[in-house]
Amino acid sequence: MYDKPKPLHTKIEKIIELRGGYVILEAYSGYPVEQSNLYCLSENGESVWFAERPAPDAHYIRVRLEDDGKRLSAYTTSRHACDIDVDTGKLISQIEFK
Repeated sequence: MYDKPKPLHTKIEKIIELRGGYVILEAYSGYPVEQSNLYCLSENGESVWFAERPAPDAHYIRVRLEDDGKRLSAYTTSRHACDIDVDTGKLISQIEFK
């Protein structure tokens, strides 16, 4: 088993442990705009996915694992509330709020 996940670019804000890996939310301030700051690593530290984003410049600011264990709920800097597939990182749904 691999040690505690290390950040790619900024600092780790949240780690959600899953069976077989970790979902990582890094701080969005200073994170490269072309890459998602929400991603999944396998138990051995290999990249599994980067979360799909509702807008090209959106970064995630909050995330939680839903009770069903199959999706993540997250908010973005571009004012979206999103549901994300925990296995693939793909958007299941998104809404924009004011």
